[in-house]
Amino acid sequence: MDRKITPNKRFQLWWLALPVIVVAYFAFDSAASSSGDRVNLAMDKVKISTVTKGEFHDLIPLRGSIMPSKSVYLDAIEGGRVEARFVEEGAMVKKGDKLLALSNTSLQLDVISREAQISEQLNNLHNTRLAIDQNRLNLKRNLLELDFQVSQSERKLAQFKRLGSGNLVSKDELQAAEDETEYLKNRRKLIIEQQQQDEKIRTAQIAQLEDSVEQLNKNLSFARKNLENLIIKAPMDGRLTALDAELGASKARGARLGQVDIVSEYKVSAQIDEFYLGRVYAGQTARLTLQGKPYELTLAKVYAEVSNGRFEVDLTFNAALPSDIRRGQSLQLELLLADAKAATLIPNGGFYQDTGGKWVFVLEQGSQVAVKKSVTFGERNNKYIEVLDGLAVGDRVITSSYSSFKDMQSVSLTR
Repeated sequence: MDRKITPNKRFQLWWLALPVIVVAYFAFDSAASSSGDRVNLAMDKVKISTVTKGEFHDLIPLRGSIMPSKSVYLDAIEGGRVEARFVEEGAMVKKGDKLLALSNTSLQLDVISREAQISEQLNNLHNTRLAIDQNRLNLKRNLLELDFQVSQSERKLAQFKRLGSGNLVSKDELQAAEDETEYLKNRRKLIIEQQQQDEKIRTAQIAQLEDSVEQLNKNLSFARKNLENLIIKAPMDGRLTALDAELGASKARGARLGQVDIVSEYKVSAQIDEFYLGRVYAGQTARLTLQGKPYELTLAKVYAEVSNGRFEVDLTFNAALPSDIRRGQSLQLELLLADAKAATLIPNGGFYQDTGGKWVFVLEQGSQVAVKKSVTFGERNNKYIEVLDGLAVGDRVITSSYSSFKDMQSVSLTR
């Protein structure tokens, strides 16, 4: 006869409690691993770097832009209306090439007015010279007649004197002949003085008129040159990188119309924090890697003006320019502030901000446990930090951020 088997109640309770025990175990293990002064972290969650010996470069990382070393702006010397565009933006141009044509009615009328004034002054000059020549001829004719009269009077006087010795003429007649001769001689002197005075006056008039004509010609030349300035030409060989002039648009005097760049010469323009203003000067060297090839540049100019906490510098390439370089292209550079020096180095990382550079987590020799250790750092750049005390060459240091465990005394790394 079959017997009914009754389940063991203790065995059933054990299986029911097993999940609770497992959860409690893992909770206890996790609490134990994070409690106290130590935390367990996976090895792949942190970055470990080795302290080395090498050369420390005091440098500033820069982000610069390729700019033409020389640019010439195109400004409207005289305002006007855009009548024609001979080239388009981005075109290569030669010095003297026509770029734009402007029109200015008032300037054209001014040139016409100046030409009329010059014509009037030239006509006055011609008339004055003609009057001088006519007056000179009249004076010469009058002088010639007076010379003839004086000659006749002197001959008559000589005859009267001979006749007077024989009492053939009266004394009154002789005196009249002498007076006439004296009068004619004095009149001749007066005419000569008048001629000289008129000559001086006419000469001064001519000089004034000639000066006036010369000044008017200069003004006319200036006005005509302004007319020529309505044709905007390329000031040098290069690329027309900007041209702000649409057909029919009115441009005021001095308005910016465009820009021509020398395409064979470039510089790098960069912004630097004002903190470094006292340490940056012309002649310093910068390094650049472009398309896998290193380049050296020289800091050519420092602009002392500070704007928004930054100042501008210009750098020039020491050797041939990189190929396929373009205006406006961004570049990553390193500006060397001082000569390299031998130093104990640790790679820069997020830990520095978390500790202020006062301490680090160092892995114990032959262990996966990193302990907190006080250190003294020196100068720092974007790649390395100079170690002055607290670390030795070969030490392994956690250099990633400590933000999640900086209050711990040690870190246990697990794989």
